[in-house]
Amino acid sequence: MNNNNIFDTGIALSVEAMPLTKYRHLKRKIMEWYLKVLRNYSDFSSRSRRKEYWMFVLFNIIAAIIASIIDNILGTTFNVDFGGHSQSMGYGYIYLLYNLIVLIPSLAVFVRRLHDVGKSGWFILIGLIPIVGAIWLIVLMCTDGQLTPNKWGPNPKGDFGFEGFEPKDQSF
Repeated sequence: MNNNNIFDTGIALSVEAMPLTKYRHLKRKIMEWYLKVLRNYSDFSSRSRRKEYWMFVLFNIIAAIIASIIDNILGTTFNVDFGGHSQSMGYGYIYLLYNLIVLIPSLAVFVRRLHDVGKSGWFILIGLIPIVGAIWLIVLMCTDGQLTPNKWGPNPKGDFGFEGFEPKDQSF
């Protein structure tokens, strides 16, 4: 048996297969995407890649969970009274402050993501339609962006050599 195998299953699972530096690199990359969105908090007119949007969402969820945990540790959670019985909501002032800080950058990256798939930023209002609207927006956020330049700018993934390309009018 090879000394690098963790289990004797015939499948070589190397201890060195996933070095710690790869995890640090991944953590750094997620933070770079998050900071990019925060730096472009007022840009509602260009395009954002899927990766930029979903890395921001991932970091945002992690940060919101951490803020909620800190609220619970510090005892700053909001309480709701139910007929004389007080119940904690699980989040409080730190969670609320964090969400207020990232509200505008979240809207901006959402609108830029809609632009990348060729939709107007006003499509965000589709989310007001119960269930169907939210599902449709998730589908749009998962859809690959247009490879060609559109009226909101060039492809954020780079130039694919579409010289002389004239985008069709995609207005409805």
